[in-house]
Amino acid sequence: MRWNHEEDWSGLLDKNVSLFMYDDFLKETIARCKFRGDYILARAFSPFIRERLKNMDFDYLVPIPLSPERLYERGFNQSAALIHEAGFTVTELLKRIHSEKQSKKSRQERIHQKQVFELIPADIENKVILLIDDIYTTGSTLYYAAKILKIGGASSICSITLARG
Repeated sequence: MRWNHEEDWSGLLDKNVSLFMYDDFLKETIARCKFRGDYILARAFSPFIRERLKNMDFDYLVPIPLSPERLYERGFNQSAALIHEAGFTVTELLKRIHSEKQSKKSRQERIHQKQVFELIPADIENKVILLIDDIYTTGSTLYYAAKILKIGGASSICSITLARG
């Protein structure tokens, strides 16, 4: 990971597992799901997510939230759809407080942005949290989520993403 700034990310996210590399096929598939509203494509990833989660212990599966504007535009949260379509319970613990599109930001802009999440009040003291997102690009989104969850008392935070970009 190439972090070139003062923020200390150590100890926040225990690990990330990306199911696939972000190639042209996956780029198009995720774009169809995310930006063109093809929700059913989330179901295609269900067997891979179920297989990965089969032997993992966690208290909550938490999708990376969208801003209210993105949720309205898309009609669904693709991260929550991945959890739901794999047959698991979605637990909303985070609220996005920053609404700029991540896909429009440069690597440096993503790394240097301010905290983008707020914790939804819940008892997460000593809980094991598994974050779900579609693409791991710089990792900053997952680290900001992990940071606020750690502040809230979570003992361990890992993440699963469909792709590593």
